[in-house]
Order: sequence, then C-alpha cells, then structure tokens
Amino acid sequence: MRQVRQTETVNEQVLGALRAAVITGELQPGTLHSVHTLAAQLGVSRTPVREALIKLAQQGMVRFERNRGVRILQTSRHDLEEVFVLRLLLEVPATRRAVEQFDPAGLRELQRLYQAMERAAKADDEFRMMEHDRRFHRVVLEASGNGRLAEYVDGLRDMVLRRGVSTARASRTLGDIVAEHRTVLDRIEAGDAAGAAEAMRAHILHTAELLIAQEAGTEPGVADVDLGWACPS
Repeated sequence: MRQVRQTETVNEQVLGALRAAVITGELQPGTLHSVHTLAAQLGVSRTPVREALIKLAQQGMVRFERNRGVRILQTSRHDLEEVFVLRLLLEVPATRRAVEQFDPAGLRELQRLYQAMERAAKADDEFRMMEHDRRFHRVVLEASGNGRLAEYVDGLRDMVLRRGVSTARASRTLGDIVAEHRTVLDRIEAGDAAGAAEAMRAHILHTAELLIAQEAGTEPGVADVDLGWACPS
C-alpha cells in the first residue's frame, strides 16, 4: 500500500488507501492484519488506521477479532443480493425525493457526469466510466437531502467492486449502461419524480440480475433470486 502524508486529511487518506487495498485484493480475503503493521505500511500512527478499520467493519469489509487483529472478509453471492436489496430500498425513493429537490447547480453536475460517462464509454475506458457512474448515483442521492444515505449507499458499492465482477463486456456494453443512465437523467430533467424513480429501479434491478447470474454461473433470469419485492414496480 502507498504511504500517506501527514496532513489534516490523513484520516480520509488512510480510509481511502485501506478501502482500495481491500477492493483490489492487495489485502486478500481471509488474511489477518494488525493495526500496528498496517499503520507502519501506511506511514501513519495507529489511531487513523483504527478509525478507518472501524468504518470498513461497519460496511462489512473487515472484522475485528479479539486479540488477533483484523480479518479481511470475502463477499459472497448472498452479500450481493443483500447489497442490491438495500440499494433498491434506499435509492429508488431517494431518487423520487431528489427530483423534487434538485437545484440548477446539482442538475448541471448530473448532466456533466452523464456527458463524462458518454465520453469514457466511447473511449472504451471502463474504469473511468464506472467512476463517473458512481458519482452520478452519489449526486442523485445527495440531492435527496440525506447525506448519510448517500455515504452509506456509496459504501455498499465497494462490496460489489470487491467481488471483481462487472456487467460490462460480457452481459452488456458500456453504451448500454450509459443508456440506462440517460433514461434516469431524462426523467429527472423533466421533473418526473415517479418516472425517475422507476427508471432507477429498473437500472439497479437489471444490474443486480446480471451480476448475481454472473456470480452464480447461470444465464440472467435463471439464478434463483427475487429482488423485486424490495421495490415493486
């Protein structure tokens, strides 16, 4: 892991470095680490490392084991199902609320992010496109007026990334993903709260079905999972 500089944002840097190490597999699932060792690797004191690990534990990414250290957890198909149930329960009504509260600056930012997604997709840059995708969802959630919800849902996406799974390429193109966001944006621009919420529900549900099927090694729609109850149309 890269060392971080001692600045006023050291806590955020430590959290970001540890989160990235878990997601990329640098800190491998199942391995055990001490706060002292991680702090030494990062070049910081133990306090920000401990605080960052507490946050990651709350997100289900690590587990503290008494007198042993911190265990890096491996997510499962069941974890994916739980993540997407939560996203459906939270993001869909939040989208409806956001449409009622979007200000001009927020809408311009959403439009800018969509355009950035388009450019990245055309350049075949999946990593950059998914970063813009993540921010697009974050802006919608923040517009709902609930910052804690935005932070929580953003953390849920880390669990999906940790599986190393993606719906791009095999299941749908980058352009297909962008098009689903275009539908959400169209409804938001039109001030259609119900339509935007439905577009977001369809987008999240489609993503969930593809990822879970991929994880289960089945065709989409074949995996024995029903997420529709979380936010019926």
